[in-house]
Amino acid sequence: MEQDDLFSESIERRIAQRIRSLRTERQWPLEELSSRSGVSRATLSRIENGEVSPTAAVLCKICGAFELTLSRLMVLVEEGFAPHLPRDGQLLWTDPETGYQRRAVSPPAPGLSGEVVESTLRPGTRIAYDRPPRPGLEHHLVMLDGALTLTVDGIRHRLAAGDCLRYRLHGESLFETPANSGARYYLFMV
Repeated sequence: MEQDDLFSESIERRIAQRIRSLRTERQWPLEELSSRSGVSRATLSRIENGEVSPTAAVLCKICGAFELTLSRLMVLVEEGFAPHLPRDGQLLWTDPETGYQRRAVSPPAPGLSGEVVESTLRPGTRIAYDRPPRPGLEHHLVMLDGALTLTVDGIRHRLAAGDCLRYRLHGESLFETPANSGARYYLFMV
């Protein structure tokens, strides 16, 4: 298999193709998506052409423009539906900027709304989101390992292994890990 064939099958390529198709389905020029997402036209073009892999923050801005969660975008990237998804078949995406890893635990299903994501953040990571993909999106964050400070609606929540935080997203959110500890958690989205 040639290198181009390998790249065309990659998650980054499938994300790029899905973003382009979502934009063209709405008959939006790049300028419209740029205006709605706050991501520059040039960056959007490079993402759609597979020249760069978007960061988590940029992907969330793009998803917000389409009123999709990042998980829903990942579902749209996948094909078919099987109710059982072994761990080695779960889609794993890594943010090229922060090293944030996001594993889609739930089997992809376009007709179902609940989703489970396993997230892993390195020590000293800071990821800020301007807005939720869908206002009022309900989250249940269950800490598995490490330490995390999550700021939602201006309120800081310090979380440790075993803690659970239930909240709705209406505005900005900030995920931070201390310099000496990363974090691993499940995020249940409804």
